[in-house]
Formats: sequence, C-alpha cells, structure tokens
Amino acid sequence: MELEKYLREETSYLLDHECTTISKDKIHLPGPDFTYRIMAPTDRSNRVLGSLQKLFDNGRLGGTGHLSLLPVDQGVEHSAGASFAPNPEYFDPENIVRLAIEGGCNAVASTLGVLGAVSRKYAHKIPFLVKLNHNELLSYPNTFDQIYFAQVEQAWNMGAVAVGATIYFGSPESDRQIQETSKAFRRAHELGMATVLWCYLRNDAFKSDKDYSVSADLTGQANHLGVTIEADIIKQKQPTNNGGYLSLENFGKTSDLVYSKLNTDHPIDLTRYQVANCYMGRAGLINSGGASGKDDFAAAVRTAVINKRAGGMGLISGRKAFQRPMKEGVKLLNLIQDVYLDSSITIA
Repeated sequence: MELEKYLREETSYLLDHECTTISKDKIHLPGPDFTYRIMAPTDRSNRVLGSLQKLFDNGRLGGTGHLSLLPVDQGVEHSAGASFAPNPEYFDPENIVRLAIEGGCNAVASTLGVLGAVSRKYAHKIPFLVKLNHNELLSYPNTFDQIYFAQVEQAWNMGAVAVGATIYFGSPESDRQIQETSKAFRRAHELGMATVLWCYLRNDAFKSDKDYSVSADLTGQANHLGVTIEADIIKQKQPTNNGGYLSLENFGKTSDLVYSKLNTDHPIDLTRYQVANCYMGRAGLINSGGASGKDDFAAAVRTAVINKRAGGMGLISGRKAFQRPMKEGVKLLNLIQDVYLDSSITIA
C-alpha cells in the first residue's frame, strides 16, 4: 500500500523505529495459530475457543490473527442524532451490518437492539459482538456511568459469538462496574462466547496540563485490570503521553522504571506498554479509531501502523467509517485491513 501517502513526514519515524524498551521477543504476537498457541492452554472451554476462532477466521483479515471490528453503539453513548445525522441511513440497523460485511470486517459490534433487529438475516453471515452496557446521556443533568441494557443470555440466544462491555476505570462507579462485568464475562464464557472489554479511563482529575486518561501508564493499568477479569480481547484508546500517575499526588503506585526504561515518548513504545499489560499480548490489544475528523484516512492508517508494530491485534473503528457514505466507509475499513495484510510492516 502507499504508506508514504498517508504517513507523510512520519513515514520513517513510524516504519523504521526499533523498540528498545520491551523487546519484541517477549511479546506473544498475533498470528494464524493464536487460538491454539495462546488461548488453548487457558481455562477457556472448547466453545469459547471456537467463538474466538470464528472472529479470527472471518473477513479480509481471516487467518491472520488480526482483527478489524466495526463498533456502532454510539446511538446510545452519543445520542442517535449526534451519531447518525451526518449519514441518516445508519438509523437503520441493517446498514450497520451491511457496512461491516462489505467492509470485510471480522465482526460487527453493536447494541442488543441493533443486532437483534436483523439477527435472523445476518447472524450466520458475520460474527456478532453484543455490547451489553452503555453510558446513557438522556438524563438531566448528564451523568457518566455504564449501566447494563442487555443480558448475556440475550446475546447467546441471537447467535452472538462474543459480548462486550465498558468499564470506566478511575470513576466512582468503577468498583460496581468491575463486579457487574466480571459476572457477565463469567456467564459469557460458560455459554461459550468470547469477551471484549472497553477499558476506558474517566475522571476529571486525569485531565490537567495533559489528558492523562490516554497516558500509557494509566491505560496500561486499566488493561491489566481488564485481563484480570478474563477479558479475551482489550479495547483501548491509543496512548498519546505518559505520566498519569505522576500528575496526581498520593495516587496509586508506580515505578520510576515505567518512565525511564519501559517507555519513551514514541507512540509505538507507548502502545507496546499497553500490550505488555495485556499479559504480554496473551490477550489481544485492539486500539480504537477515535472520532471522525478532517483527515480520517491518514489517521486510521497511522493508528493501525502503530498498533501492529507495537504488537497489537487490530483496530476497532466506528465513527470514521459510518459517518460517511458507505462506499467511503468501506474504503476506510479496507485501508486499515491493508496495514495488517502488508508483510512489510513488521513488529518493532
């Protein structure tokens, strides 16, 4: 692919970087045999392994061990109007699933309502990932809390291969969210479904001179808590800085080595630290694509290159794809997948 067209002045900076913090030899990398090599020795049942393999086998990245997911739960998180007004055809759930299929995604992730509305037509055509909880923003004044809209059994009954949930680590509600989601993930594994955790930081105290909710040290610890409740795959925002622990007084525990030895300010090194906190890659790290903007195609390629070279498993990109005509959305998803299909882009 024409990487220089998208990476521009960062081409050498991103493609030639060698990670000297956490060696690539220590990372359990994605690959065609990931389920057998990494997941099979765990306590996951054969049914869970089968569900994971269905994710890995579908779409343009099928057989690579990498994932390209389309998530569309923003109709709840950000209101349907804010999410779909730029492209009203996506008020119709069928178009969401069609975009994921035509875009060559491994799976489509959305709400119980969206996937349930078309499950008999599409659940056998593309793996379904049902997002169980959401941040509801219709109450006034707005509050920020992840509450369960759906039950694990409902996802299983519609033929979903995986469930997902969000935890707002660092928030006053996080203790309850951890307990609720741990129970939900245990039940999903009992029924043979895979689990994906949105590991997000939310607390106004994390935002001062920088937005430390996307710092490598705090997001890394969120990832580590996520794999502690046996999330099979971790979704995390790509880090843009470091030093979240250091920005607050008397907060948590860290080590000087996190900043002097295990990280630099290079985005690949920062993301490598996220992978390390996913049990050195035993749980796959997929980074989020972020909000849509002026240069979405270049931003998507950049994010994918960083994730892949850091040892990540893939990308989960929604708004950049569905807030534009379907043909353009398919192109953007294919660009992301092309990064993972390009053998010249290697682990740093």
